[in-house]
Amino acid sequence: MAGETVITIVGNLTADPEIRTTGSGASVASFTIASTPRSWNRNTNQFEDGQALFMRCSAWRDMAEHCARSLAKGMRVIAQGRLQQRSYQANDGSNRTVIELQVDEIGPSLRYATAQVQKMQSGGYQGGNTNGGFGGNGDQQPQQARQQSQAPADDPWGTPAGEPEF
Repeated sequence: MAGETVITIVGNLTADPEIRTTGSGASVASFTIASTPRSWNRNTNQFEDGQALFMRCSAWRDMAEHCARSLAKGMRVIAQGRLQQRSYQANDGSNRTVIELQVDEIGPSLRYATAQVQKMQSGGYQGGNTNGGFGGNGDQQPQQARQQSQAPADDPWGTPAGEPEF
């Protein structure tokens, strides 16, 4: 949407994602990413850590389940999403305002690690579709999605038969 602040953050998870279900049945995973800048100090010839930024994040629906199954405390991740501000009244009666990252995309950083990727069969490409998956039940998936689900398990982005590879 226009006017939203989109950011990308790279950092480490401070704890395992916590997943819960809202009253309407939607899954949401909550977690914090700690991003610590490093700079080279010419006087000491060493890297020095700057002040850490602790960004509270939330991922919704299928992505929430994927985060809970794939991410763990200490993992270095790259997350992209929209900053959102919300205000609420705390238990002590004080008014509070928090800024959170509504995660649109997240994955492990491959700078210092490797990862094994497994394409999930239930969702598919969401491309901004807020209804999750293809917007309907599993019986109404487009033909291309059904063909892609037949790709070999070791090729998560396999090209369906008859389509050119790029």
